[in-house]
Amino acid sequence: MKNMGKIDRIIRFVLGLALIGAAVYFQVTVERLWWLGIFGGVFVGTSLISFCPLYLPFKINTGHKGK
Repeated sequence: MKNMGKIDRIIRFVLGLALIGAAVYFQVTVERLWWLGIFGGVFVGTSLISFCPLYLPFKINTGHKGK
């Protein structure tokens, strides 16, 4: 079941790539920022499958609302 709309997916994908890029860039100076890469990967992954598990308990659906 998909619960993410196109704009939501685009925003998550771009933000995820930015977080992954920041994790790679700052790893040279601050080794404790590995979690940026994890969050970035989750954002990219959820945007690719159009499903966010955290939306379920709150009954959020940014995708098509049906008929």
